[in-house]
Amino acid sequence: MSRIANSPVDLPSGVEVNIANGMVSVKGSIGSLELQLHELVNIVNEDNQLKLSAKKESKEAVAMTGTFRSLVNNMVEGVSNGFEKKLELIGVGYRAKAQGNTLNITVGYSHPIDYTLPEGITADTPSQTEIVIKGADKQLVGQVAAEIRSFRPPEPYKGKGIRYADERVFRKEAKKK
Repeated sequence: MSRIANSPVDLPSGVEVNIANGMVSVKGSIGSLELQLHELVNIVNEDNQLKLSAKKESKEAVAMTGTFRSLVNNMVEGVSNGFEKKLELIGVGYRAKAQGNTLNITVGYSHPIDYTLPEGITADTPSQTEIVIKGADKQLVGQVAAEIRSFRPPEPYKGKGIRYADERVFRKEAKKK
């Protein structure tokens, strides 16, 4: 049985939650997010807390309740604090520059890559070799970071490429004569 679903989601001040027709919409200072609830999950707003419960006592319903509790908690945290991922560019001549909602990345190809950021995501470049991706939607922030990393993933011999700030790249020894 999922024990995550038993704990309620606390709502911080400044966060509004609307539950109607199987949709949960959360609005905060950073933005607003919506989620379609599963038909086996029930949600109620009591005393500034969201409590989720299973409509049936089946294994699938209990599992879905735990999953949706985590999703709703991430929505509440996202609209109040936001999420961020940091990327580092390792390599000679590798650099990035944020211009509005476009990220210009030069990572050793014959042409620079212009990556257009989706709605609700912002990117900062504190230095030429750092990218900070911010947004309210945890899944979208992670997806954008993964797409940017996929342009030049770190290679195991010299460690060059785009990596997460907390990522450790296992280095291989080069071929010997």
